[in-house]
Amino acid sequence: MTNIQNYLKIALLATYSSVAVLSPALAQTAGKAAAPAAAATAPAQNAANSLGGDDKTVATVNGYEIKTSEVRMAFDDVIGQLPNLPAKMRYPFVVEFLIERHLIAQVAAKEGVADTEDYKRRLAAYQAKALRDSYLAGKLAPTISEADLKAEYDAEAAKVQQTERIRARHILVATEKEATDIIAKIKGGAKFEDLAKQYSLDGSKDYGGDLGYFTAPEMVPDFSKAAFAMKVGDISAPVKTDYGWHVIRLDDRKMGTAPPYDQVKEALRNVKVRDKLQAKLQSLQSTAKVDLIDPDLKQAHDEYLAQQKTQQDQATKNGAAQPDGGGKGDLAPADPAPPAKKQ
Repeated sequence: MTNIQNYLKIALLATYSSVAVLSPALAQTAGKAAAPAAAATAPAQNAANSLGGDDKTVATVNGYEIKTSEVRMAFDDVIGQLPNLPAKMRYPFVVEFLIERHLIAQVAAKEGVADTEDYKRRLAAYQAKALRDSYLAGKLAPTISEADLKAEYDAEAAKVQQTERIRARHILVATEKEATDIIAKIKGGAKFEDLAKQYSLDGSKDYGGDLGYFTAPEMVPDFSKAAFAMKVGDISAPVKTDYGWHVIRLDDRKMGTAPPYDQVKEALRNVKVRDKLQAKLQSLQSTAKVDLIDPDLKQAHDEYLAQQKTQQDQATKNGAAQPDGGGKGDLAPADPAPPAKKQ
């Protein structure tokens, strides 16, 4: 259990430093960052789903029975923090997590922690979360049928298969002269990747300028226009955008392909549940009385909502209003390249 305990320590630190559940509004903001993690934790969700059937006891802690239903719920608390946990360790890891949780809980109960104000505040907060989660699982999720998921998959798969994606590298510099000098170095035999690491102002420099695969709407128009007009292996002339001057190399181009239905089925279900939740929240917020008492909080909240509206309007204008995939669609395969800042 040593490796599992090491993972547990990491998970606990991550849990304390992050928010477990995002509202739909926040999920839209965090969508791009969350997408790789969501893809990586899909096998963990499949592992949790495999604990179906009878609610059998899998372990005991001083007489307390840990059942498969509790293990399934614990997957949501832990595995999302550890996308790189080996598949064969996920189930025993979660059980070990629960064993340690109940050991501490039993000690806390004996020492009277249940009578403290801190415990009562936490219990009230957890009760609200439990009610919300039960509402999602018991009221919203059952309204999504297999036919709904298959129809969504077919629609998204058609979009992916009709969309051209290219893979490119770039070097971002401040002036046209710098871009021209870099092009001369490339023509002189210098490696594009080495020059990107040395000169580029963009975060992709750490990956030799690699931007992975992307569709035209995912980049600013001037960049996309130049990149999609190139042939594989071409080096562009200096390209001007609001970010500076780019030197682009086109590495590959292909039409999108959708992953198998079974591979993305649960992810699609989560998207559909979230959409239903967002619609429900919009309905509730239109009639609810919500007061922000702290004036600083109210100002920050208003600025946040204004920023969200601006981003949504801009995304719609660019034809890339896809909060779950940065314009790639819900079924787009993950980029093989390391994550890089997109221009």
